[in-house]
Amino acid sequence: MMGENYGLIAAETKQAYERIKAYVRKTPLDYSPWLSDSCSVYIKREDEQITNSFKLRGAVNKVQKLCQATDTKLKIVTASSGNHGLACARSVTGTDVDCTIVVLENISSSKVKGIKRTNATLKFHGTDCVETELFAKNYAEEIGALYVSPYNDPDVVAGQGTIGIEILEDLPSVDAVFISVGGGGLISGISAFMKNRKPDIKIIGCQPENSKVMYESIKHGSILDIESLDTLSDGTAGGVEQGSITFDICKDLVDEWVLVSEDEISYAVYKMLQEHCKVVEGAAGVAIASFLKTKNQYAGKNVVIVSCGGNISVEKLKYIINKHEGD
Repeated sequence: MMGENYGLIAAETKQAYERIKAYVRKTPLDYSPWLSDSCSVYIKREDEQITNSFKLRGAVNKVQKLCQATDTKLKIVTASSGNHGLACARSVTGTDVDCTIVVLENISSSKVKGIKRTNATLKFHGTDCVETELFAKNYAEEIGALYVSPYNDPDVVAGQGTIGIEILEDLPSVDAVFISVGGGGLISGISAFMKNRKPDIKIIGCQPENSKVMYESIKHGSILDIESLDTLSDGTAGGVEQGSITFDICKDLVDEWVLVSEDEISYAVYKMLQEHCKVVEGAAGVAIASFLKTKNQYAGKNVVIVSCGGNISVEKLKYIINKHEGD
């Protein structure tokens, strides 16, 4: 999927931006004095997106395209570790789309509460993303609904890529972008658009050491079925669906990979609260921690870190504060 195909994704991303801009927030690109030691660092604040996560962009693009393509009542089923479920629930608000969200049994309590405030139907199944996704696919077929993947869908990828449009509008001189990776929808959309517009930009994929399925799969050359351990980055945890379109995009367009420990993730979340008075979730902490770990490589550069979400439970936040208080 090199060259021309990525140009097509970039074109789809431009169309997606026109489709979703009335429904999503153009999030700030905030300069970070704390992180800007030897380089200039900006944080793309998707934690301030409606639903407090970038996932709304892809979900809105998918739902709007489906609604425009049919006159009949739609039923959709999706699988989620939380943020994509919240996004789909928000995306169908004001429509007559029937939405069922299958979530992991160990989903964050804050994300459960958010979904329960909507009209979506909530189901629990499994403790790994691939397991939950397979159940949701089968359930969709059983009830005659359309399955909407959280990442393995070109419309979802194009929606997430709209973040790249906003970054280039606000900071055309950007040299490198740090992006957290789970299934790869976010980094696939951003990298396909930004590399098409600015081929020399560096895309850095960031994963927790405890759940590094995409990283290990890229190293191996095919998608692996390997165990993920518990991680504060629940939004990126778990496996990657076999045949996912995101694998080839990540293999072709991600320039470097950084793995971070749980201590590094929690420290990054804590420092965002301390330095910026902002609450971010573990998945956002992964990208921030990855920059902190490699910042000496970016002296004199303009760097963007995508803070992908802010949905963290009070319990996890208390744990992080207690762990790092005094650091």
